[in-house]
Amino acid sequence: MENPVIIFGANGLGAVALDIFKRNQVVVYGFLDDNKDLHNTEIDDVPVLGSTDDEGFTKLIGKKCEVFVATDDQKLRKNHVEMIHDVRKVQVVNAVHDQAVIASTTAIGHGNLVSAGVIVNARAKIGSHNIIHSKVLIDYDTEVGDYVQIGAGSTIGAGVFIDDNVFIGTSVTIVGGIKIGKGARIGAGSVVIENVKARETVFGNPAKKV
Repeated sequence: MENPVIIFGANGLGAVALDIFKRNQVVVYGFLDDNKDLHNTEIDDVPVLGSTDDEGFTKLIGKKCEVFVATDDQKLRKNHVEMIHDVRKVQVVNAVHDQAVIASTTAIGHGNLVSAGVIVNARAKIGSHNIIHSKVLIDYDTEVGDYVQIGAGSTIGAGVFIDDNVFIGTSVTIVGGIKIGKGARIGAGSVVIENVKARETVFGNPAKKV
């Protein structure tokens, strides 16, 4: 990546993204965040420049800077991505940790955060704008949609299908071949052994509807 990156979101996830870019020798120009209390502060010597609608900085996107959206608020993330697409006419870049292992046959979209220790095996398909936390295993032939969040230490078995807007908590196990419907939520530590319907919330071992 030749151009520096502007990160939307100066919170904990923004700090994770900053570390990933630095480890990959990518310069971070600065952060934009709508919390004015954070303006004129720094994260690891990188300044919080202003708000996400500050045209003095957003005008650089697609010209002199790339952009990454680092917020785990799904609605806010979608709003930022839509603005970047509609106004700046560019794609959000991926932030992939240098200690993540992604198979050469994996297809991956745009705007994903892939943390340290993640393993994505052969022929998996990863959509766009997902947050995949540390030490997640996504096994072969699995398909992950858009705007999915997968908690640290989770294991996604082979051939699993995860639709858009799904939240998967920390240390979840989803056995092979399971389908997770759009907008579903899976509680931390759950073991999923049967399909989960759209917008359903499940929890437990085995996971049951809440």
